Amino acid sequence: MKLLFLACLSPKTGNHTTAERIRSYIESAGHTCELRDAGEFQSPADVANLVSQNPPFEGALAIHLFRAGRLLLDIQVPFGVIFGGTDINEDVKVEQKRVVMEQVLLKARFAVAFTDKLKEEAALSLVSQNSKIYVQPQGIKTEVTEKFCWTEFLRSSGVESEHVDELRVFLLVCGLRRVKDPLYLVEVFSEWHCKNLLNILVIIGPKIDPVLTVEVEAVIKRTAGVFLAQERSQQELHAAMERCFAVVNSSVSEGMSAAILEAMDLGVPVLARDIPGNAAVVQHEATGLLYSSPQEFVHQSQRLLSDRELRERLVRNGKCYVEEHHSLKQERETYQRLVDTLH
Repeated sequence: MKLLFLACLSPKTGNHTTAERIRSYIESAGHTCELRDAGEFQSPADVANLVSQNPPFEGALAIHLFRAGRLLLDIQVPFGVIFGGTDINEDVKVEQKRVVMEQVLLKARFAVAFTDKLKEEAALSLVSQNSKIYVQPQGIKTEVTEKFCWTEFLRSSGVESEHVDELRVFLLVCGLRRVKDPLYLVEVFSEWHCKNLLNILVIIGPKIDPVLTVEVEAVIKRTAGVFLAQERSQQELHAAMERCFAVVNSSVSEGMSAAILEAMDLGVPVLARDIPGNAAVVQHEATGLLYSSPQEFVHQSQRLLSDRELRERLVRNGKCYVEEHHSLKQERETYQRLVDTLH
């Protein structure tokens, strides 16, 4: 079967990584899957023309009901959709977008939510199509490059300390866009850093929003203890995560943060903002620590620094959680089974 797969493919983002992984599952089952950036298309008519070209596509898939799914509304072949966090956390608040998302969900043969919570929210926010929404958590696999140099990574990020091996590096992994709220912790973290110079915050991720990127760069330039790292390949990012003291999430909303799960898989403690998407995968004091304010972030970080038993428990439980609930094998089987329903 020849399938079209639409997603927002900004380089080195979770969306891109997820789309590539799912595409590989589809192709390993013997199908042809053409992955295209939703940003290439102006309207559903553009996609309908593409699908009907010779030889025609026989089915389609999209990540994000509004940003990509809406482009499938004019096609004459069956399709499935995968919810993104922005769908349920943000887009449903805008009436015009919500109506379009309902049309997509009604027409889709199946939909996939990453968590039970997202499925519940979808059922409450959109026209009820509960029977066609499946829950499949993201599969997680981490790879660390052997060529990575921690000292070089920190120096290239602007860190000039002579005590690199003593630094406690908190790594905020996020694309620079508003929903990730990269500046949320900056002011309070800097105050904390000034009391203990060994604690630093490094923000790393692709520069997606140009306006926000300029703002972040300007703030960090004048803020002590906070640094901006250049985006790296997945293997280099995982190597940096493995060497840091803790991985941080400060998002306003999340579907399912791959960075949180990757940190758990790598044996690194997680400090995540207490929002529904994070609370669905981080059990406070069991698999990670949740915080509701910048001040509480510092408090939880201090606990992590002083309580070795807590740190070891979070690392142990986080690793077990990912192994049990985020299996690549289970994810592959689910998508291969669902794609078969598009025949």
